[in-house]
Amino acid sequence: MKILLLSDTHGHMDERILSYASEADEVWHAGDIGDLSVCNQLSAVSKLRAVYGNIDNAEIRKEFPLNNRFLVDNTDVWITHIGGYPGKYSQPVRVEINSNPPKIFVCGHSHILKVMFDKELNLLHLNPGACGKQGFHQIRTMLRFELSDGSPQKMEVIELERR
Repeated sequence: MKILLLSDTHGHMDERILSYASEADEVWHAGDIGDLSVCNQLSAVSKLRAVYGNIDNAEIRKEFPLNNRFLVDNTDVWITHIGGYPGKYSQPVRVEINSNPPKIFVCGHSHILKVMFDKELNLLHLNPGACGKQGFHQIRTMLRFELSDGSPQKMEVIELERR
């Protein structure tokens, strides 16, 4: 199963993002969507799973949850926008992630691409950075990988361009 992981579009969508999305079986959006048209365009080319972020309005919050936890390819995945990272998980997720950790924990918000393995909780932490044009990041990024037998494989960073 091919996954495209992105975050922090802040209302921006372009043909390069859509091209990568059309090659994926699922697109996971880790919040700060910015405009529902972003999700409409993504869901027109692939299955979309998303969460709302701190900049998202009531319309987006009605459409998507704050936390999206699901099972796909025998893999427990949890997506949220503000989640922190290994050793510094945010207060709202800390209790649950420690008592019932997923196999893959995805968040956005920081605009900083991070792929980290949490040895203590035995989970993979993913933050795809930001693929929108707003924020302090210099390069717009996404992640893509394949899920096979419950494990991420062939992970790669996609650098779109300077914002």
